[in-house]
Amino acid sequence: MGRWRAEGATEGQLAQTTRQTILKAKELRKTMSKPEIMLWQQLRKKPLGIKFRRQHPIGSYILDFYCPSAKLGIEVDGMAHDMGNRPERDEQRDWNLSQDGIEIIRISAQDVLDDPADVADRILRYIQSLR
Repeated sequence: MGRWRAEGATEGQLAQTTRQTILKAKELRKTMSKPEIMLWQQLRKKPLGIKFRRQHPIGSYILDFYCPSAKLGIEVDGMAHDMGNRPERDEQRDWNLSQDGIEIIRISAQDVLDDPADVADRILRYIQSLR
């Protein structure tokens, strides 16, 4: 994911989504983790009429899930997100996306494995609270 802003991009303007990012997102849809698959099984049904996209490219980033109507990105984080410089990278990524009005919520992969329906319900309640 390397760069966080396109050269010449201003604050609140993510880099244009490239063909490479789109192709990577398509590949990621084929290789989703078990928690991502379990959560997608809940969200793909368009609960409460709310549409979600999986492995959705925005700028140079790919979000695990994205709800366009709420401008909400959902990231399912495994243990790797707690290691090395990953927390700082995630924080920078979230901030960059927030500059374009996209909020990110992070959910533990273990929570999804334990009860995907409950996680989906919490996401839906949160989206409803934004309205």
